Amino acid sequence: MKAKPGDWLVIKGTHVDQPDQRGLITEVHGADGAPPYAVRWLASDHEATVFPGPDAVIVTAAEQRAADEKARARFTQRSSG
Repeated sequence: MKAKPGDWLVIKGTHVDQPDQRGLITEVHGADGAPPYAVRWLASDHEATVFPGPDAVIVTAAEQRAADEKARARFTQRSSG
């Protein structure tokens, strides 16, 4: 797993009713982008040092923007339809 500051750490929910957790990576403490990461969690604004497990993925800032735009477009389409 490799990341850089500005990327997003997404931890997948383990149950159907459990949402994904998303946090902004503010610092990378490992060599060559490896963990641990300083992460500011979106839901709580809490910052923590994280060693991600197998349920985590790194999403670049560009990928996150594209996903947000796609979700926003889907929501707008449902709201106007």
